[in-house]
Amino acid sequence: MKGNSIQILIVEDSPSDAFIVREALKQAQEPSDVHCVRDGVEAIEFLHRRGPFVDAPRPDIMLLDLNLPRKDGRELLAEIKSDEKLKSIPVIVLTSSAADQDVSRAYSLHANCYLTKPADFSQFKEMVRAIENFWFKNVTLPPP
Repeated sequence: MKGNSIQILIVEDSPSDAFIVREALKQAQEPSDVHCVRDGVEAIEFLHRRGPFVDAPRPDIMLLDLNLPRKDGRELLAEIKSDEKLKSIPVIVLTSSAADQDVSRAYSLHANCYLTKPADFSQFKEMVRAIENFWFKNVTLPPP
């Protein structure tokens, strides 16, 4: 955590889905700084503080879509969880796929949680609030 704010990294290529998550988090009771990147390549640059992300904070938690351009979420998850400096960052897979193979693969790559995005806007916002209630209020996040 930077100060008293939870640092959240959203890895999402859909502007509308990223907007819903951001808006729901704005209403959260816990203070947070939300950062958003569009694909796995940008996420790696953010996590390693390269390029335009030199001053990026270390995320306390990451929300990851699986279906991303350039480097998809599965590749990114495998890279994060095999990196000693990054593997302790909790990764919540938040994706449109409910396929058993995607769920199994994400957990085999050490995702901390797997959630399927609801199609309904209000249900999506409610899911983000549930993430906040569990991960920000009940879970002790790892130190940086």
